[in-house]
Amino acid sequence: MPVRHILKMGDPRLLRVAAPVTAFDTDALHLLVTDLLDTMAAANGAGLAAPQIGVDLQVVIFGSGAPNPRYPRAPIVPQTVLCNPVITPLDAEEQMDWEGCLSVPGLRGVVPRWQRIRYTGFDPYGDAIDRTVEGFHARVVQHECDHLIGKLYPMRVRDFTQFGFTEVLFPGLDAAQDD
Repeated sequence: MPVRHILKMGDPRLLRVAAPVTAFDTDALHLLVTDLLDTMAAANGAGLAAPQIGVDLQVVIFGSGAPNPRYPRAPIVPQTVLCNPVITPLDAEEQMDWEGCLSVPGLRGVVPRWQRIRYTGFDPYGDAIDRTVEGFHARVVQHECDHLIGKLYPMRVRDFTQFGFTEVLFPGLDAAQDD
């Protein structure tokens, strides 16, 4: 399947609220998922949301079975396709950590995220997903789900002294990890 163009910050389509998936196990949904997976793999992403490729549906993918070159020290997250996600924080504890985004290339920022969450939703076949996760896994899910409500991670940055170009913040970081 084709690798799709990833929209960049400034494109008004990234600010829209996505519609829920209403029809599961369709050719159109499976093609969308394949395009998302191929696009994420080509960009070495840890996740990707349908709005990032211009599709206004509540579909996110995330995870990797091997260390990701953009996040080499991150733990492995199971590859997941999640439709119509709902995130519930399990406590008030937040964790501050660096994030990047394929729609905000070349930049990184420190973003607060809930440390422990429960997320629910459906796979492309309409089967329920219900997981409790923490740390990097929780961060990736929250980041991707933000795309479904028209938020990009810079909108969550609290301290702009911890936001900037990857090459300046992290000199010598491999170019493959720049966004």
